[in-house]
Amino acid sequence: MSETPPNTLQYRFDGPEDAPVLILGPSLGTTWHMWDRQVPELSRRWRVLRFDLPGHGGAPAHPAGSVAELADRLAATLDELGVQRFGYAGCSIGGAVGIDLALRIPHRIASLALVAASPRFGTADEFRQRGVIVRTNGLDPMARAAPESWFTPGFAAAQPAIVEWAVQMVRTTDPGCYIAACEALAAFDVRADLGRVGVPTLVLVGSDDQLTGPAEARTLVAGIPDARLALVPGASHLAPVEQPAAVTDLLVRHFSLAWQDTLHAIPAPQSARSASSAPSAPSVPCASAPVTPVAEIAPAAEQPHPEGAVRPDPYEAGMKVRRAVLGDAHVDQAMAAADEFTADFQELVTRYAWGEVWNREGLDRRTRSAVTLTALVAGGHLEELAFHTRAALRSGLTPTEIREILIQAGVYCGVPAANAAFRVARSVILEETTPRD
Repeated sequence: MSETPPNTLQYRFDGPEDAPVLILGPSLGTTWHMWDRQVPELSRRWRVLRFDLPGHGGAPAHPAGSVAELADRLAATLDELGVQRFGYAGCSIGGAVGIDLALRIPHRIASLALVAASPRFGTADEFRQRGVIVRTNGLDPMARAAPESWFTPGFAAAQPAIVEWAVQMVRTTDPGCYIAACEALAAFDVRADLGRVGVPTLVLVGSDDQLTGPAEARTLVAGIPDARLALVPGASHLAPVEQPAAVTDLLVRHFSLAWQDTLHAIPAPQSARSASSAPSAPSVPCASAPVTPVAEIAPAAEQPHPEGAVRPDPYEAGMKVRRAVLGDAHVDQAMAAADEFTADFQELVTRYAWGEVWNREGLDRRTRSAVTLTALVAGGHLEELAFHTRAALRSGLTPTEIREILIQAGVYCGVPAANAAFRVARSVILEETTPRD
């Protein structure tokens, strides 16, 4: 087990030191223990490296705000260990990290397995909404919802110990790191880049996965040139936990092909070898017998332009910021409602309010949201105050901070204006921070 500087990830090794390296990446809210049931078999053939996301499983709470940053930290970890070439299997956000690695350092990846992954995870609004809920209520709502999202109903009912393990795993995650990971998934979209993934890829999905299900898996297979699909029946999002034998068998077959000429002879059974030097930690409780598988955000800062160069149109950058702050649903509604009379105004707002002012580097988005709320109170623009309250929550302001902004505005803008603003903001905050059933 590792000591972890901010630019690397917490990790552990299992398996022979001279075997090829196989990396297993976790899902959001889980730890490396989600792969416990695969390690005994995989570590007979490979040097298995598992890592924890920041703030997960006791890892240092150094938030990473993008999938690329997580991939960079993993690459830095591997560089420190002297690992140049490896196989990689990742679940959910762990799969996103694998795609990023395959796009940026394909020469280091022998083979790739994407478990419960997607080229785009839902919508940006969905993950930013998660961040708002966690920022307001902590991780308990996410923890209570995890079993339903991760496992099939029959498995959850039959395996209460695993359900409790899942709940506690989420509850002990650092909230700030969880929110940062949500932001990372909100911004992740590689649909246009799948054709550049040039390594052999297995796309593995549970047949009952409601988060990143067979449809997303087929999108990956259709886009990645050398990819094949494996559907595991009787499994939901955490297929490695719910159907461990099926997933292990698929991974062994897939990665064995990548190293068929270099694999070492299979060592003695796990029981005959010395135990791992890593300290023990709560692992996945044993489950019932598995079934056999059927088959196989903040935008980048604008770069300075050479003297005399034509200034780029800020419309595209403005649309990205507008969507990030207000949410896709709100922007889509505004753009759909635009007609011949209002279309030019919508274009002006996108280009200059969002592409110019909101995209300036002098203030962060939290501060700009605070200023905007105050200005809307002063002007009595209650309808816009409602969606800018939602935007403020997405930008990272807490309900307590929004309350203080409105109190401050009451002194300088007038008590009646602040009173009306409190009614609007209270309603929005209750709606946005109440966990969905």
